[in-house]
Amino acid sequence: MPIKKLDRIDRRILEEIQRNGNISNLELADIVGLSPSPCSRRVRQLEEAGIIDRQVTLLNQDALGLPLTVFIHVSLDKQLPKILENFESKISTYSEVQECALITGGDADYLLKVLMPDMSYYERFLLKELNQIDGVSSIRTSFVMRRVLHRTELPLSHIK
Repeated sequence: MPIKKLDRIDRRILEEIQRNGNISNLELADIVGLSPSPCSRRVRQLEEAGIIDRQVTLLNQDALGLPLTVFIHVSLDKQLPKILENFESKISTYSEVQECALITGGDADYLLKVLMPDMSYYERFLLKELNQIDGVSSIRTSFVMRRVLHRTELPLSHIK
């Protein structure tokens, strides 16, 4: 189902399941104004089209003892395919790394979002893991003082 074929009912379905992944098909059908069978069929079509990627449960990082959010800018010696692949392969093994993006427009090659229990843990991660990856030339760190906004829902206002 290409994006241009989505209608307002599909948009409502997507909005609701982003808000509440546990919503029953019966509740969802009622909210979007469909009977249960067509609603279920639409959800399945959205899944098959790859628009619904997967369903997850969001956990509270503070309640789990991970109050420290760290943004790390990583620069590599060179952006050669072998060096990039090595870095990406290694960084994907660290569960603390929530996001990793190859970026442009700055003095870094990668931006990482990392969750940590405390500064001691971060120090060990930095010295024993991140600094040990071949090709890493510099690391700049920013610590989140307060989370102002945190969304998990994708914007859907462009879908009419």
